[in-house]
Amino acid sequence: MFKAACALVFLAVLFASLTVKAQKTDSLKKDSVKIDTALLNKYRIDPRRNALPVISRPVTIKPEYMPAAMLDYKVSYWHKSITFALNFSQSAFSNNYSAGGVNAVALGSNFDYKAEYNKTPFDYTTELNFIYGISKNKGQGSRKTNDRIFYDNKVASQLSKHWFLFGSLTFESQFSRGYQYGSGTGPTATPDLLISDFMAPGYLTESLGLEYKPTKFFDLRFGTGTARQTFVKDTTIYHNIPGNYGVPIGKTFKNDLALQVVATIDKDLMKNLHINARYALFVPYGEPLGFTTHRIDAILAAKVNNLINVTINGTFLYDKTTSGQPQGTEGLALGVIYKFP
Repeated sequence: MFKAACALVFLAVLFASLTVKAQKTDSLKKDSVKIDTALLNKYRIDPRRNALPVISRPVTIKPEYMPAAMLDYKVSYWHKSITFALNFSQSAFSNNYSAGGVNAVALGSNFDYKAEYNKTPFDYTTELNFIYGISKNKGQGSRKTNDRIFYDNKVASQLSKHWFLFGSLTFESQFSRGYQYGSGTGPTATPDLLISDFMAPGYLTESLGLEYKPTKFFDLRFGTGTARQTFVKDTTIYHNIPGNYGVPIGKTFKNDLALQVVATIDKDLMKNLHINARYALFVPYGEPLGFTTHRIDAILAAKVNNLINVTINGTFLYDKTTSGQPQGTEGLALGVIYKFP
């Protein structure tokens, strides 16, 4: 009986193992069959576009009014600037200083005011410049080192982008007496000679013409219709200035008609270096070309800081009514400068 039971169990296990093996073989055969995907795509059903419903509602915009106070802004067409500079120098020596020297004190000042009104096509510019310097050496009286009064006004109307029709009025003179200082001592000494004073000479110039202004820092005037009045209030100066500044001897006034060309530049060459220069050409009608006047005034200023600056100023002049040779002056100064704004 026991042997029959063991035989049945053995047969059952053998049958089960054969069945599993057959199933595995069939599955491998089925998995190795190639499937034609192109055939399957024929039976694919694509979903409809926007299958899901989309609800859209119109957007409504309603204006909302908010109370706002008007800003009190004012447009100013004026541009103004004021520059004031003061330069001081001093030197002192003991009586037994072996290298020698003279005690000296010098003071120089410069005041410059500029204003411009610019509202296209109208333009108005005014400039007022005062320069004065004085020095005092031991054993000598006070001597003037620099002296100038300059007042310029210009009205212009724009014709095109860079050209203007202008009219100008300019006044030039000096504050105090100027001398050609003598030399020597005793019987051979030469006296000081008075050569200038306030309104001796003085110049009043009216000009009408065209102005070329390609940039803000440069302009060029062609005054084809220019009149200049020369004043010499001291009728004795001709003894020391034979030309008497072009005014007939015994007279105090002379009028000239001329062509005038004026070029100005006012520009920052770099952050702390500024140049201001003016060239004036005056060609009187009815006079030989030898009486043409040339004048250049230039100031080069270098800022050390907000207050301290170094300035170099110079003037070149050729005017046959005062001298047959070119004239010039130059100065170097360290001092205080204040500019507003």
